[in-house]
Amino acid sequence: MTLSEENTVSTPLGIIMNGVTGRMGYRQHLVRSILAIRDSGGLELSDGRRIVPRPILVGRNERKLADLAAQHGVEHWTTDLDEALRDDSAPIYFDAQVTQAREKAIKAAIAAGKHVYTEKPTAESLDGALDLARLATEAGVKNGVVHDKLYLPGLVKLKRLIDGGFFGRILSVRGEFGYWVFEGDWQEAQRPSWNYRKEDGGGIVVDMFCHWSYVLENLFGRPEAVTAKAVTHIPTRIDEHGQRYTATADDAAYGIFELPGGVVAQINSSWAVRVFRDELVEFQVDGTEGSAVAGLRECRIQHRATTPKPVWNPDLPVTERFRDQWQVVPDNADLDNGFRAQWEQFLRHVLEDAPHPYDFLAGARGVQVAELGLRSSEEGRRIEIPEVTV
Repeated sequence: MTLSEENTVSTPLGIIMNGVTGRMGYRQHLVRSILAIRDSGGLELSDGRRIVPRPILVGRNERKLADLAAQHGVEHWTTDLDEALRDDSAPIYFDAQVTQAREKAIKAAIAAGKHVYTEKPTAESLDGALDLARLATEAGVKNGVVHDKLYLPGLVKLKRLIDGGFFGRILSVRGEFGYWVFEGDWQEAQRPSWNYRKEDGGGIVVDMFCHWSYVLENLFGRPEAVTAKAVTHIPTRIDEHGQRYTATADDAAYGIFELPGGVVAQINSSWAVRVFRDELVEFQVDGTEGSAVAGLRECRIQHRATTPKPVWNPDLPVTERFRDQWQVVPDNADLDNGFRAQWEQFLRHVLEDAPHPYDFLAGARGVQVAELGLRSSEEGRRIEIPEVTV
């Protein structure tokens, strides 16, 4: 520790964290974000203060909470959300529960005067999501929704290309996301069984269209219409207890999103696809002046001036390796874990009113796109996406 660090005033900040016994809540939000900030000495604010997060773990399973607290040196945990919300030393509430439990808990946090940061979807319906946005506005509490994919190194580089005018006029976006989730019989499934039960809030449209909504909006423009087909490719699966169950939720979705300026985005999302690409998610953007393919971490480009002239001849073998003709975009920055980066942005928003545009209304727009995507699939037609307000 340096002399300047020794002289910095460190202030503990209580953060109520509900749902961190789950995979995402534990790995990305607790371990790689809040505990990582704590263990690095805290977050330094613009006035020189250093804020050290003090997580308060909330959940339903007492044993899991006790084990997590002991493992990571967390002093406070409880199965009583109301008890945690009465803690005046914790001005922030975070929610990573299953979607069905989220809306009620967030309403309780707003009523307790807490600033709220949450995973998405924020609610099970657009009406519920807009209600949360209205309540937070009326209560005057700051609110934010996780937009983690905007902080991925690959998409940060893609945004840099867009801002620099690399593409000229953007024509189209093509996204591929997914992997094979084992059915659970001879290999254990990588995702909880509730993901495949509609009655428990499962479904890939509800999960992923919220992501694609904010990715498209913040990179290319707010989606104006959606045409989608949601399907259940694997009709039965095996749950965590070895019991066979009927998959009532969609496990794949094929969407077309119409964007401002005539840009067309096509995004396939599937838990029933085997990966033949460099990363689990990739977006190809084609423009009049150049193209790019961005994944979680990498981004490759091909400029108009260096675009080769492929010739279609099915009678001859291909002699060129098309992937070798693309140039790698350099990092040019230390790109930290995206979940941690947004946590730090939200904490600065709460503590010193720094900008954080991804609020409950932004989250509601994601719920809207998912809701209309499912409706498009059910009705077999294109649906326009109206603007929503609180």
